Amino acid sequence: MNVILWLFGRFSNRGKALSSYRQGLAKARNRDHQGAIDSYTTTIGMVGTPADVKAMALYNRALVYVAAGDDGKGADDLDAVLAMGAALVNVNIKTMARQKLARMETRSRTSPA
Repeated sequence: MNVILWLFGRFSNRGKALSSYRQGLAKARNRDHQGAIDSYTTTIGMVGTPADVKAMALYNRALVYVAAGDDGKGADDLDAVLAMGAALVNVNIKTMARQKLARMETRSRTSPA
């Protein structure tokens, strides 16, 4: 790999956002819910974060919120993914967000009161 391209990619907006996003993934894998939420929130709030990376961070933050027991915040993030422009976000991310919302709705309807 060309070192100059690697360096440029590492310090570009996309590179910085992906680095923060990957930190969130690692923390989520280790069940560090708050750490993962913080990393994803940083990614989402970075100036110049590409829409596809922002959508992935929102989706994954939603999953962590749900795993941590906060379905409301999880649903808010999934709704934010669905509200993003279709041309800006991978269709698979929107499909997964729709499916997760449907599973959450089914679970809330079938869980005992």
